[in-house]
Amino acid sequence: MVSTLAIHSVKGRIRYQIEGLYRSRKLADYLQQTLSQQTGIQQVQANALTGNLLVRFDPTRPASEIRSLVEDTLASYQSGKKPTPPDQDQEPPPPATHEETSDWHVLTVETLLQRLGTSQTTGLSAEAVTQSAQQYGWNTFAEAKVREDLEIILEQFNSLPVMLLGVAAGISLVTGGVADALTIAGVVGLNAVIGYVTESQSERIIQSLKSQGKPVAVVIRDGSEETINSGEVVVGDLLILRTGDRVAADSRLLSSDNLQIDESPLTGESLPVTKIATPLEQREVPLAERENMVYRGTLVTGGQGRAVVVATGNQTEIGKIQAMAGEAIVPETPLQRQLDEVGGQLVLIGSVVCALEFGIGVLRGQGWLTMLKSAISLAVASVPEGLPAIATTILALGIQEARRQGVLIRGIDAVESLGSLQTICLDKTGTLTCNQMVVKDVRVGLKGARFEDDRCWHFGDREIAPLHDQEASWLLQVGVLCSETEVTRSGESYTLAGSATENALVQIAIDAGIDPIALRERFPLLTTNARSANHELMSTLHRFGDEKCLVAVKGNPHEIIRRCEYRAQEGEVLPLTKQERRLLENMNQQMAGKALRVLGFAYRMADSGISESEMEEHLVWLGLAGMADPIREGVIDVIARFHSAGIDTVMITGDQGPTAYAIAQELHLGRDGRLEILDSSALGELSSEKLDALANKVDVFARVSPADKLNIVQSLQATGKIVAMTGDGINDSPALKAANVGIAMGKGGADAARETADVILEDNALETTIAAIAQGRAIYSNIRKSLHFLLATNLSELAVMIVGTAAGFAEPLNTMQLLWLNLVTDVFPSLGLALEAPESNILDQPPRDPDEPILSKSDYERIGLEAAVLSVSALGAYGYALTRHGPGPRASTVLFMGLTIAQILNALNARSTQPSLIGGEPRPDNPYFDAAVIGSLALQLLPLFLPPLRQLLKLGPLDPLDTAVIAGCALLSLAVNEGTKTIEFSEAK
Repeated sequence: MVSTLAIHSVKGRIRYQIEGLYRSRKLADYLQQTLSQQTGIQQVQANALTGNLLVRFDPTRPASEIRSLVEDTLASYQSGKKPTPPDQDQEPPPPATHEETSDWHVLTVETLLQRLGTSQTTGLSAEAVTQSAQQYGWNTFAEAKVREDLEIILEQFNSLPVMLLGVAAGISLVTGGVADALTIAGVVGLNAVIGYVTESQSERIIQSLKSQGKPVAVVIRDGSEETINSGEVVVGDLLILRTGDRVAADSRLLSSDNLQIDESPLTGESLPVTKIATPLEQREVPLAERENMVYRGTLVTGGQGRAVVVATGNQTEIGKIQAMAGEAIVPETPLQRQLDEVGGQLVLIGSVVCALEFGIGVLRGQGWLTMLKSAISLAVASVPEGLPAIATTILALGIQEARRQGVLIRGIDAVESLGSLQTICLDKTGTLTCNQMVVKDVRVGLKGARFEDDRCWHFGDREIAPLHDQEASWLLQVGVLCSETEVTRSGESYTLAGSATENALVQIAIDAGIDPIALRERFPLLTTNARSANHELMSTLHRFGDEKCLVAVKGNPHEIIRRCEYRAQEGEVLPLTKQERRLLENMNQQMAGKALRVLGFAYRMADSGISESEMEEHLVWLGLAGMADPIREGVIDVIARFHSAGIDTVMITGDQGPTAYAIAQELHLGRDGRLEILDSSALGELSSEKLDALANKVDVFARVSPADKLNIVQSLQATGKIVAMTGDGINDSPALKAANVGIAMGKGGADAARETADVILEDNALETTIAAIAQGRAIYSNIRKSLHFLLATNLSELAVMIVGTAAGFAEPLNTMQLLWLNLVTDVFPSLGLALEAPESNILDQPPRDPDEPILSKSDYERIGLEAAVLSVSALGAYGYALTRHGPGPRASTVLFMGLTIAQILNALNARSTQPSLIGGEPRPDNPYFDAAVIGSLALQLLPLFLPPLRQLLKLGPLDPLDTAVIAGCALLSLAVNEGTKTIEFSEAK
C-alpha cells in the first residue's frame, strides 16, 4: 500500500504526505477528482510540487475515516481501477514525463542529453529554446503577493466589536439617529486609520529590502556562449558555472573542475559541497547528497563546471519550497481569539439586556420606537468602542518602537504573538552563526597553538607572533599559496573572492601580518593539482629562485599524514616516526570532535622538472588548521535570556549531527543541562502523533529539509505552543510562514524569507527580539488592564439603564449621553492604561498559556464588583436628584456627571491588580495616563460651559449641592474599589 503520513491535523483539516505524489500530476488530478466526490469532503488540494495532500472535511467525521478514504483512493489508483472512457481498455500508467522525473542524478550523460533533446557541445538551437519554453515554461515564478492598500484597510474592520458597532450605526441611521451613527462611525474610522498607517508603513519598508537587479546566466546556444537573464533559461540549456556565479536553475552536471557550491540557502549546510559529474548509483538520495546536481539559488564558491538544465521555475527545488510556503496555514494569534471570545460574550450579554430593556419599556407603556432607540443605546454601551482603537493603537505603537530598535514588523498581530511566545525555533546557518568560515584552532608541527590575538599565538607556555615561528609562518604561507581565492587590495584592506574555506585561510594569514599579493608575486604559480572526489588533496607548484620549486599542499589530514615522510621543527627537517604519525592522527580526531573542518598542511622543495605525480610525495609536515562557521556575537547571551524568560529554544539545521551537537553545546541550548538531538533520517519514519510527542523534548534537529522544518513547527503548534521560527534562506520560508511568528534576517537573507516572515531583523541582530518580546508581554498586560477597565465601566452603564427602566424611568440616560459617556471614558483613560510601563521582572516570568482566557474567573468577579460599586453609587446620586428635582433633565444630569466622573477615576484603580493608592507600592509615573485622566475630566466638564454641547446632551443646571453629590459619588466609588483590593491583597498574603 502507498505510504500516507499525516504531517498536520486539526479538526476538519488534515495534510498528508503521499508517497508517489511528488511531481505526479496524474495522481494529483486523480486524488482531487475522486476525493472531492465523496460525502463529507469539502475541499481537496493535491500538490505535485510538494507531495502533500490537503483535505478539508466535515468536522463531525473522525480523522481515521478520512485516512481510510485516502488510502482506498490511492489503492484504487495503484490497481488501475480508475475511471476511463467507455471505448478504451484500461492501460497501465504511461512512463514518467519530464515533470515527473526525479532521477536525473542516476542517468548517464548520453541518456540525459537524449531525454532533454540537447547537445553537450552546441546546446539548444533558437527553435529548441522556444519549444522547451512552451513545453516546460520559462525559469520564473509568480512574485509574492504584496498586500494592497485596500486589503490592509478592509482587514481593520475584521473584528467582532467593530462589526457590532457597524450594525449599531446602521440601525441608528435607519431609525433617525444620524448624530449617533456618525459618532459610532467616527470611532470605527479612527481604528481603521491607525491600523492602516502603521501596517502600510511596515509593508513599504519590508518591500524596500528586496534584492535589486536581475540575475544573469551564462549558457551555450547554437554553439555560442551567451549571457542572458536567468528568467530566460529553459530546460535543456547548457549552463556555464564559474566562481561567484549564482546557479540559475536546477541542473545536472556534465563536467566539474574542482567545483564547489554553497548550498546553505537551500539545505542549511554551512560548508561548501564539492561536486562531481559522474552518475550516482542510488535513486533514493537526499537532496544534500546529490553530488552531481546543482540547484537554483545556490552559489559557486570555487572551481568551474558545465551543467544541463533539468528543471525551471516552479519545477525547481526552490519552486517546490515556495509552493510549500503558499500551502502553509497562518495561525490565528491568541489575542485575536481571546478578543473574539470576549466579543462573543458581550454580544450575548448585550442582546439579553437590550431585549430586556425593550420588553420592560414596552410593557410599561413606552413607545416602541423610543424603546428601540434606548435598546440601541444599550447595545452601544455593551460594546467597548474604545477596545479596537486601543488594541490597534498600542500594538501600532509597539511596531513604531520596534522599528526604532531595528525590528521591522509586518502586521500588528505579530507584536502580540511575540509577547506570548513559548518556543523559538532557530535556524543555525546565518542566524545563530555568521555563515562564513573562520580558523578556530591551529596545531603547528606536533604542538598545539592557541591564538587569542591574531598576531600573538601561544605555543605551550611561550607567547610568540606566528611570523616569528618558522613552522607557523610556513603553514600560513602554504594556506595562501595553495588557494584559488582571488585577493584585491584597496588601501589597507583586502577583498577576498573564493570558497569560504580558502577565504578563511587567507584571512588568518592577513591578520597575522602576511601580504598575500606580495607572497604570490614572490612565489609565482606554475601548476595546480586540484582536489576532486577521488583526490582529497590540493597541491600547487611555485617557482622558488632560479632552479628550485616549492610545492604547497593542503587537504584531508589523513591523506597528508600518509604522504609525509618528514616534519619541520625549528628550521630543521626531521624524519616523521610512526609514533608521531599516531600523535598527528589523534590531533586530527580531537579537532574533528569539536565539529571543526580540519585541513592538513605540508610542503616540499623540488627541482624545476618535478612531475605532477611526484608533487605530493616525500612531503614535510607543517600542521593542522580547524575551521568552523562562528557563532554570532551575543547569541549565547540571547539564548540565556530566552531561557530565563521561560522560552524553549530549538535549533534546526541542515548540518550533520556531530556539528549541530557541538554548536548546541557551545550555545548552552539544552534544557536543565541535557541536550536531546534528532537526525532527520528518523523523521520520515515517525507518525504525526509520535513527532508531536517528540517535538517538545528535542533541542536540536539535524540534517533537516524544508519540509522537515515545516513539520517540526506544525508539530510544536499541535501541542498547543506559540512558536516562532527564525531563518534567512529560501529553505526556511515555508516554516517562517506557518509559525505564529516568522522572524527573518534583513541583511543578506533571501527575498523569499523576508516575503513570508512577520518580523524582519534589519541588522540581523537576534538580541533585538528580546526587547520585542518584552514589549509584546507588556502590551498584553496593558490590554488586559484596559479591557478590565472598559468592561467594569460598561457593565455599570448597563446596570444603571436596566434598573432605571425597571423602576419606570424610560431614559435615565439618553442616547447622546451614552455615546458621549462611552467616548470620554472608553478611549482616553484606556489609552493611558495601555501605555503603562512594563513590570521590571517581565522577562523573568514564564510566558502565558495561550489557552487561558484573556480574563480569568477572578478577573470577572473583580469586574463585577467594581461595576456594582460604580452603578450603586451612581444610582444613589440619581435617587437624590429624583427626590430633590423630580424626573427630568436635572436628575439625568446628576446621574450622567456622577457616573462618568466615577468611571474616569476608576482608571486610577485599574492601573494595577495590587493596591497602589491606599497602601502598597505606587505605580511608576506615566505622563500619558495623567494627561488622559485630566483631559477626560476636562472634556466631561466642557458641556457645562458650552451651550451647544449642553443642548445636544440635554443637560440641566447644577447647583453647589448637586456638584457635591456628584463629587462624593465619584470619590466614594474609587475609595471602595481600592479599599476592597487592599483587603483582598492582605488576605492573600
